[in-house]
Amino acid sequence: MTTDHVIDEADRDALRAKYRAERAKRIRPEGNDQYIEPTGRFAHFLDDPYVTQTPREPINRDVNVAIVGAGFAGLTSGARLRQAGVEDIWLIDGAGDVGGAWYWNRYPGAMCDTAAMIYLPLLEETGYRPSMKYVPAAEIFAHAQRIATTFNLYENALFSTAVSGLTWDEDSERWHITTSRGDLLRARFVLAGTGPLHRPKLPGIEGLETFEGHCFHTSRWDYAYTGGSRSGEPMTLLADKRVGIVGTGATGVQCIPHIARAAGDLFVFQRTPSSIDVRNNAPIDPAWYDALPSGWQYDWLTNFATLQTGGFANQDYVMDGWTDISIRIRDRVVANLATEGLTPEAMRKAYEESDDEKMAEIRARVSAIVRDPATAEGLKPWYRQLCKRPCFHDEYLDAYNRDNVHLVDTDGRGVERVDATGVWVGDTHYPLDCLIFASGFEVGTEYARRAGFETIGRDGETLSDHWSKGMTSLHGLNVAGFPNFFLLGFAQAGNLFSNVTHNFVESGTTTAAIIRHALSTNATRVEVDPAAEEAWVALVETAPTSFLFDPECTPGYYNNEGQEMTTKTLRQTRGYPEGPVAFFSYIDRWRTSGDFTGLRFS
Repeated sequence: MTTDHVIDEADRDALRAKYRAERAKRIRPEGNDQYIEPTGRFAHFLDDPYVTQTPREPINRDVNVAIVGAGFAGLTSGARLRQAGVEDIWLIDGAGDVGGAWYWNRYPGAMCDTAAMIYLPLLEETGYRPSMKYVPAAEIFAHAQRIATTFNLYENALFSTAVSGLTWDEDSERWHITTSRGDLLRARFVLAGTGPLHRPKLPGIEGLETFEGHCFHTSRWDYAYTGGSRSGEPMTLLADKRVGIVGTGATGVQCIPHIARAAGDLFVFQRTPSSIDVRNNAPIDPAWYDALPSGWQYDWLTNFATLQTGGFANQDYVMDGWTDISIRIRDRVVANLATEGLTPEAMRKAYEESDDEKMAEIRARVSAIVRDPATAEGLKPWYRQLCKRPCFHDEYLDAYNRDNVHLVDTDGRGVERVDATGVWVGDTHYPLDCLIFASGFEVGTEYARRAGFETIGRDGETLSDHWSKGMTSLHGLNVAGFPNFFLLGFAQAGNLFSNVTHNFVESGTTTAAIIRHALSTNATRVEVDPAAEEAWVALVETAPTSFLFDPECTPGYYNNEGQEMTTKTLRQTRGYPEGPVAFFSYIDRWRTSGDFTGLRFS
């Protein structure tokens, strides 16, 4: 293969073969089951180390709206409900405050990898200007608190309170919510904003529980052990420690440079390298920001979603790695129209050619930054850029130029076993004082497992049973047989995974419109017409099959760890067939028409 970014057909064939070979090394027959829940000695990884739970009496009362989950999904919905004039809104979350993933993510270097102008919701409504193009986790957490304060969502918030059960009561037409603190709330409407990124998972490595050194998960960063703080103070207590970290996804990429500067020795155990593009973070100019016209954030959201999914706009407002690859593909399709036509095959060819060149640039960047050739080769990603979540960082690759940082490339196998004193990779043992798990959160497991409770609808049917053959819904929001219940997410809806909060703003706006209509008409029940749900699922199933499931895509949480596609998998990973922008336009027309076609109000 050439090292130039322009790749000829012979090199493309070799590249495809390389991608397939690298994928084959990483396919695990157990799929998502290769990860385990924190239990036994690791059960405390589910605890909240950031607050002391304040004793209180159990609450027993009727409420109007209960929102389960106080991350951005729950917060944006609560804000939209307030704007719609809805009162008596209760937030319930197992964490000690709002923020969701950004409550838990306090590891050094944590920040968003989508531009803050579009990632932080409700900027205009809260009057906030982000400090940088990409903002740190503490600023994101503070913005979540700002939303809760602006819209008075702290008033009836139950924190350090996990929902243990959710059951529809037909006689009272209310949801009975039980919690870990003995509460019983009888809610007219329930919004489930449990999100995909809040429950930590661990790698299922043999002997993991036998390690006698210190260990923790990145979502429960132990500054008491490392020293330092989330605001950037150096972790001086690691100066004489041999630290190992498992996981080189978005979290690992962000925290490894900070550990590298602090640890006596850092061993990075890598199964699959991430794609590391340029970040080029920069402060936001206050004068420029203050001059933005009213309604600018909606325009930016639409602009990003349009360009990131291959559409046309006069200007790229965000100008990041997400829009870069999409614009390349779009422009190549346009350039090839005369000879190739606008066919699925032509579009796929344009995608592959553009991605090949982009990934060649990514790999060339590794060689240009990392001085040791063997280490550089180990850090090069051999897959399509969007097979795993792309990373953008300007310090990660430089960390491997430090003498105390050691890349342990497992050639796709991962760590083989752990013993009392360290980690085994092949026949080599790495003694460690501390082992850090950057293994992320539960994604792709059953909904009840991720949520932490079962949802029981009309006639005693559980949501797990209702979805035994795959997710079913109307607009990804309402489910037949589960009255007055709203899912706040993106599956079977916009499915814009490059900017998840855009999905939350839209689902929150739609939910508020439905509940406002119900209250204004004195309806006590909102139900999905089963025929409408069936038709919506059938429509979603016509969406094109994602390239993520191709034999050239490395396994990861985007593609169910590379497992075979099933009807169940397809239903949980597909969105509106015409794409996110078309869905957002469709759902806006649907909710503003006043008809709410597919729902029954009674």
